[in-house]
Amino acid sequence: MFSPEGPRLRELVVQALSSVERGYDLLAPKFDHTPFRTPDPVLDATASALRRTGPFDAGLDLCCGTGAGVEVLSQVCRKSVTGVDFSAGMLSVARRRVRPPGPPVGWVRADARALPFGPVFDLVVSFGAFGHFLPRELPGLFAQVRSVLRPGGRFVFPVVAPPRPGSLTYGMLLGFDAVMRVRNAVWRPPFVMYYRTFRFGDMRRELIRAGFRVEFQALPEFGRRRDGSPKVRLVVAARVDA
Repeated sequence: MFSPEGPRLRELVVQALSSVERGYDLLAPKFDHTPFRTPDPVLDATASALRRTGPFDAGLDLCCGTGAGVEVLSQVCRKSVTGVDFSAGMLSVARRRVRPPGPPVGWVRADARALPFGPVFDLVVSFGAFGHFLPRELPGLFAQVRSVLRPGGRFVFPVVAPPRPGSLTYGMLLGFDAVMRVRNAVWRPPFVMYYRTFRFGDMRRELIRAGFRVEFQALPEFGRRRDGSPKVRLVVAARVDA
């Protein structure tokens, strides 16, 4: 499951028994060698889709981790790119690793639930971060994103089609979430990381309530499932102003 450069089992256990912030501080040096990093094909497909609708001026990578999304933004933004994350360890790795060509890149340590920006961005992206937010936190999270977008700005992120009930992947994710729920019931501080709490319908409803117009774009690079639905979609939420 992990490359030789990735974390050992003992390291993962220590990280899982920490807070989310501390866990990612510990994981940061080896994060890019784990399956938790968004795969390059998803990043590349997102960049391709954004190039068809851009360019944009200022871009923000929400929960940027080690900066993979910043590299996507650097391909489609003309004036500036910012990565924001609450893990100092992840930002430290991002500063050393990410040197994309294009506009200047800035790094900010902050919680996505309390962003320290005004409405200065034309594009916000996020990759693989929503499992760290409980369903009740989505309204506040989406309101924060809207508050940092200029009128007409877009909030964009890929969503992989959920595995079918009864499949091996479905069972693995169900088991992972069950273990995390037990862990958080008996151990403090909690480590919020769930794979099945970010539901498609809930996400769409809360984006609309937060003041977005929501569209879905199939990413053709990943094909379709047997029922014809896309395997991976891009959620494009545009800020709506009265």
